[in-house]
Amino acid sequence: MNNISVLIIDDEKNLTRSLAFALKQVGIYCFVAHDGASGVNMAELEKPDAILLDVKLGEESGLDILPKFKTLLPDVPVIMMSAYGDTKDIVQAIKMGAVDYLTKPFDMDELLLLVEENVARKKLKTEVQYFREKTTFSEGLIGQSLVLRQLSENIERVAASTVKTVLLLGDTGVGKTLVAREIHNKTIGKNAPFVEINCASLPAELIEAELFGAEKGSYTSSTSKRIGLVEVADKGTLFLDEIGELPFHLQSKLLTFLESWRYRPIGATREKTVDVLVVMATNRNLKQLVIDKQFREDLYFRINTMPIFIPSLRERKGDIELLLEYFIQFYSRREGIQGIVLNDQVHEIFHDYHWPGNIRELKNLVERLTILYAGKIIEIQNLPVEMLSDIENTDKASSTEATMVDVLQNNERELILQALNECHWRKGIAAQKLGISRHALKRRIKKLGLE
Repeated sequence: MNNISVLIIDDEKNLTRSLAFALKQVGIYCFVAHDGASGVNMAELEKPDAILLDVKLGEESGLDILPKFKTLLPDVPVIMMSAYGDTKDIVQAIKMGAVDYLTKPFDMDELLLLVEENVARKKLKTEVQYFREKTTFSEGLIGQSLVLRQLSENIERVAASTVKTVLLLGDTGVGKTLVAREIHNKTIGKNAPFVEINCASLPAELIEAELFGAEKGSYTSSTSKRIGLVEVADKGTLFLDEIGELPFHLQSKLLTFLESWRYRPIGATREKTVDVLVVMATNRNLKQLVIDKQFREDLYFRINTMPIFIPSLRERKGDIELLLEYFIQFYSRREGIQGIVLNDQVHEIFHDYHWPGNIRELKNLVERLTILYAGKIIEIQNLPVEMLSDIENTDKASSTEATMVDVLQNNERELILQALNECHWRKGIAAQKLGISRHALKRRIKKLGLE
């Protein structure tokens, strides 16, 4: 809790003295006032990170000066303190903008938790506001890093050009679909059709019919006429994800289509023409696939006219804070619950983690933590064990200093035992609770000698 300052406003001098002493022991700097006027003046002068305000200030009421704090320092959390019997006043204080309350006599750990939690929220809110003011990014692309700005500039160039094919390159989970939609929105418009097909998700025998359509009875199980997605996407965008998985025998037909924008549905006698923007994406090395005779060289040269590389999260770690806040707000609103707050140690872990699943992994983790720990401060023990293992391996390779390795070694056994006991040693459920696979849990049980 370093560099945190708290203003205590209470007319009980013995209480303020002992409270200030206790807070200073954990590194919190304190200001003290014993009446409303002094408290307002000190708040305006010192601008504390949090305010502890008593409901009863002798003849005064803390409720009378609470609005002044909300005007002077609207982002500073005010925590009310009350004696027993002040329930109505506390309810009124919350309605007026106080973030929480403590009932005297209160537990010091409870006070510290409230201060830490609310100061962390204030800090995060301030940082996000700063990022938003500093950020220049396309709608939908969240970040302010140099590589993201370069990506946005490339999208703008594509939108201003007459190109009809775009190739998106990048690791799994970097947001290729989001970028495809961004290109679509800027090139054609949100109201035009955006049609997506994952070339790896359909059986090879169905992809051609799915893409180009088929006449009734033209192939086995074809009991009615099928309209192809190419036709559905006319005057819009066709997004072909995982293009590297397209069966070799269909690659020539795709090439013909991209050269002429004409195609013939399966079983049809006449060709059709469409006007579409074709955006393709892959996380595979197409050049290597060409060498391995798994991808046509002529198709590769045709679709590689306008390649756009999407950076991994490892290459844009400066965007993690902004992405975190976005997903925290998104999932808390979606679930109708209070958002989570990450403590400083967890923030460091999020920054140091190598994110093999990229933004998708970050998004999924925030969703899980929001649902499991709504309104709580996220600490190291709340993170998936495999995430800490990654930090352990990275630290061992890069430094001999005592960092997250020590924390992992001290906590892994306890975390796993706790999960197993809570789940009555049902390993599948315990693994899900820990956020790891069943096989990973079994390896750790064996490694730690828990069986």
